[in-house]
Amino acid sequence: MKIALAQINPTIGDFDGNLRCLLDNIQRSRDMRADLCVFPEMCIPGYPSLDLLERPEFINRNLKTLDILAGEVRDIGVIVGFVSSNTNGVGKGLQNSAAFIKDGKILSTQAKMLLPTYDVFDERRYFEPARDVQVIEFCGKKLGISICEDIWNDPDFWPERLYDRDPIAELIKKGADILINISASPFTLEKRTLRPEMLRAAAINYGRPLLFVNQVGGNDELVFDGHSLAFDSRGRLMTRGAEFEEDLIMVDLDFGPGRIRECAGSDEEAALKALVMGTGDYARKCGFNSAVLGLSGGIDSSVVAAIGARALGPENVLGVSMPSRYTSRESNEDAEALVRTLGIRHQVIPIDRLFAAFLELLEPSFRGREPDVAEENIQARIRGMILMALSNKFGHLLLSTGNKSEIATGYCTLYGDMAGGLAVLSDVPKTLVYRLAREINREGDIIPSSILSKPPSAELKPNQKDEDTLPPYSTLDAILECFVEKGMDVERIVNEGFDRTLVSDVVGMVIRNEYKRRQTPPGIKITVKAFGVGRRMPIAQKWRG
Repeated sequence: MKIALAQINPTIGDFDGNLRCLLDNIQRSRDMRADLCVFPEMCIPGYPSLDLLERPEFINRNLKTLDILAGEVRDIGVIVGFVSSNTNGVGKGLQNSAAFIKDGKILSTQAKMLLPTYDVFDERRYFEPARDVQVIEFCGKKLGISICEDIWNDPDFWPERLYDRDPIAELIKKGADILINISASPFTLEKRTLRPEMLRAAAINYGRPLLFVNQVGGNDELVFDGHSLAFDSRGRLMTRGAEFEEDLIMVDLDFGPGRIRECAGSDEEAALKALVMGTGDYARKCGFNSAVLGLSGGIDSSVVAAIGARALGPENVLGVSMPSRYTSRESNEDAEALVRTLGIRHQVIPIDRLFAAFLELLEPSFRGREPDVAEENIQARIRGMILMALSNKFGHLLLSTGNKSEIATGYCTLYGDMAGGLAVLSDVPKTLVYRLAREINREGDIIPSSILSKPPSAELKPNQKDEDTLPPYSTLDAILECFVEKGMDVERIVNEGFDRTLVSDVVGMVIRNEYKRRQTPPGIKITVKAFGVGRRMPIAQKWRG
């Protein structure tokens, strides 16, 4: 049997566009003489559809689109993800389902049994789980279809299981010869190795060929990497789809391994591809063709500019330098050098006259108080206002440039450098920002070496350095990883070898600045725990870790 795995990039709610993509891939699969074409989870409405699932007309369009698709299917079988109505009469009214289509008819559906409610997932909010599984007879084989989370509960792989049922084991008991899992599994750096290892272990454990097709593309904070896979019954890799791009790959179960696409050679390369795809898809799916950002001559804005240039094309990116009395000559020169190497557009708008006017305006109110963070933040807010004005006037997407380390500790200014439509680096710790810069420079001296070598500074007062108020980023990021991503408390972090006072200070900064993070633009998730949709913390609270 020849099976085509179509990892596509659907847009949520674009039923006509998604249908065209499905039909195009079905035709290409026919041309490749495939017997079956398999698509990702919920690819008809797009995943995750969130509260659009509570709109009856949205569900009806999804069902109508499935019917139109089914009517076009000839000379090939198709498995496609959609949202079905729960006909059991009890529980939630919807189910996350896969339809099996042949000869113009929907012959069967299989609902998802295991509904995740952790991190970014909240599927119990919308869906009723499947009560049972079924196998499908096709081309002399019995197909066992599962949906994403259904395959993440293998008792021989996971030391601790989240669910008391194993849909895959139940499919095997019903005689499944081939296991097919359709997914919308978001990318994280950890999953680069975890997901293939888990799927390979399942193929070996159940002694069946296992085919996994994954969505690709960016939808809001989430990036889906594709990376579809097929293993034979002994766990040998048969085929692998591309990372971070649409792909149609063929699995020939009778003739062994097929095309195996190269994947990223490092976490840095994978993270960069994820950020580029996430930025490009966010802009395109939200209707933006161009972007604007502030260029400080620092490492963060340089990396964001490089990502924006790759995602949208350098001609569609405007970098704006906004020097003040505290901006060094070196920073101005570094920003100009970056503009030349990237080929992006550039504009210089000095802010010192505006800053002076604000100081004069506020002098009666500030009289008798020494300059402090209030005056520093005025500069950041002037810059944010200028960038927002350019965004409004020309329809640019404003890319904010703060990284995860800064956003975690509140080393950022509300309505200033936090202004924007997309926070590209909000899930990228500062130390990883430097590694991304070096990854970018593998293709040449794109980010000037002087930017990589100078001490980080906000340049909001004379001789300012980040380490005046923050610990070294290597130490800070290690503590933040323990607290934010691993969920460790102060005592456990101290036991990892960190100074107690330092840990308490860092944890306190994270907790105190929750209100700021609620007001940040959406960011692109690449770690196991990002600020945003997958992390729900109260703002008004007294717990301190």
